[in-house]
Amino acid sequence: MRRTFFLLLPIVLCVLASHAHSQSSASSNPDSATFNSDGSAHVTRVVPMPNTVSPEAQKWLKEIEHEPPQPKDLAEQRAGTDAWRKRDSDEARKRFPVKITETRTAGVRTDIIDPLETPDANKSKVLINRHGGGFITDSGSLIEGIPIANLAKIKVVSVYYRLAPESPFPAAVDDVIGVYKELLKTYKPNNIGIFGTSAGAILTGEVAVKLKQSGLPLPAALGIFSGLADFSRTADSQQLFALNGFSGNISPQGPNERHDSPYVGNTDARDPVLSPLFADLRGFPPTLLVTSTRDLLLSNTSIFHVALLQAGVDAKLVVFEALPHAFWYHFQLPETQQALEMMATFFDQTVGK
Repeated sequence: MRRTFFLLLPIVLCVLASHAHSQSSASSNPDSATFNSDGSAHVTRVVPMPNTVSPEAQKWLKEIEHEPPQPKDLAEQRAGTDAWRKRDSDEARKRFPVKITETRTAGVRTDIIDPLETPDANKSKVLINRHGGGFITDSGSLIEGIPIANLAKIKVVSVYYRLAPESPFPAAVDDVIGVYKELLKTYKPNNIGIFGTSAGAILTGEVAVKLKQSGLPLPAALGIFSGLADFSRTADSQQLFALNGFSGNISPQGPNERHDSPYVGNTDARDPVLSPLFADLRGFPPTLLVTSTRDLLLSNTSIFHVALLQAGVDAKLVVFEALPHAFWYHFQLPETQQALEMMATFFDQTVGK
């Protein structure tokens, strides 16, 4: 996942992933922690390569230690994202064959992703996908939609919502609401599911709140795959992990500063649509939340899960071991196949029921 965050690191975390290095350092007791008067911690830990994940995942974790940092220039970020998105989209098509039609829905650019064969029971169902990319790039429209359409055997409408900073909140929410309202002309709300990864996961919660506020019927199910629901505070995992888990740069940020400011713009960070944690969540549809233990949005996803449970929502949280943010973009991992199959099964069990 190639997405830039601006995050706080009050914890100085030194990760030595090499097992050999870990053994040589053990005698000097490298693990330590000291604390400032404000509670900020300075931590050194030796973290060996986990043997609790697949060999493919171990190989990938080693590879991403050496990935270069994200460029700061927005144009460079978008150009780089476009290049690897095309590559990964081609890989998705090979692994998960589908039919793709480029079109516009309610004036918004969309891709209609159809399984090669749709069971009769699924012809009245549709899923809406919103891609990740930090609200400033498109990192996964086809990468996310293709596997789910193939595995769930349900049509997916992938929405290319307007991006920040040119179009901050609530432009993306409005785009998705427009697509949803258009689909309501053809599909019953109980036959619609909405899902997304990262920025798209955040949008999933925001759109659901906006639909409820507007008196529109809610969809049958929500998929929030590594997201957050509170822009007003920086959560714990954001201060520990970068996009690649332990490897990568974390930009300093105060504990009460907003992140993703190009998207937030001038909106109050506690606005209940922008930050659904402050909304009335009662009556939300069944929700699947997916994250991993080295995901910078692990805490945020978990916090929203608790809030949904407190509101009486049928919400399930799945946490994968030792993998970083949005690992399911990487199709070579057995864990990715597991995650995608869980997502597809969730929609098969909730949409149209």
